[in-house]
Amino acid sequence: MLEVNNIEVVYSNVILVLRGVSLRMPEGKIFVLLGANGAGKTTTLNAISGLLRTELGKVTHGEIKFDGERIEQLDPDDIVRKGVAQVMQGRRLFRHLSVEENLKVGGRVLKDSGKKNLEVVYHYFPKLKSLRNNTSGYLSGGEQQMLVIGRCLMMSPKLMLLDEPSLGLAPLLVEEIFSIIRAINSEEKTSILLVEQNAMLALATADYGYVMENGRLVLDGPAEHLKNNEDIREFYLGLSQLGSRESYREVKHYKRRKRWLG
Repeated sequence: MLEVNNIEVVYSNVILVLRGVSLRMPEGKIFVLLGANGAGKTTTLNAISGLLRTELGKVTHGEIKFDGERIEQLDPDDIVRKGVAQVMQGRRLFRHLSVEENLKVGGRVLKDSGKKNLEVVYHYFPKLKSLRNNTSGYLSGGEQQMLVIGRCLMMSPKLMLLDEPSLGLAPLLVEEIFSIIRAINSEEKTSILLVEQNAMLALATADYGYVMENGRLVLDGPAEHLKNNEDIREFYLGLSQLGSRESYREVKHYKRRKRWLG
């Protein structure tokens, strides 16, 4: 379904951000990208969705294929029409519009989107239906996150790119949203590529994971395998070999011994 082949990304014709990034994602799966801030995770999503050009970035080497067709040089709206839609970090809304107006903006991308897709969104997010006439700028953080995911669903995506859906939300809301993400994947057969700082929750949700560091993919494998990997447990789950929590000083010291940097 999605093939990213050895891509490099440069910003402003000067700054090399991604180096030799390759990943394969089959249809109907949930994949996760893990990594520290600045590792290149959001840039990877933007390269796939075509949003790089809005940030003076471009793919300078390699190729990105979706359903066998190269898309790395296409405009973002053309990529959306092919079935790839991104939920950007930060819950970006038309804050002066109502909830339902925001959803309908997403639905305008495809000619056949409309009432049917609105019913799909309200099925997964019944709270949005009760708030459909409310001004979106006055919603809570969790409600706004539901709205941006719902607006993405209005585009009937085959592949949904989710950038930090748990950011700034209370734990109970995070669990609710991730439960809905799993339902969308299972019931709509929507493939999902997820960027997430909450590694424990992300690996419990995903089928397969990649780890990024300094613009490179340094480790990948089935999610269950990554959860049991010693480096992942130390750095992303904060657990020692015995399963106890490590102090920040111990984790920082262990950074010198990461096997993938050897």
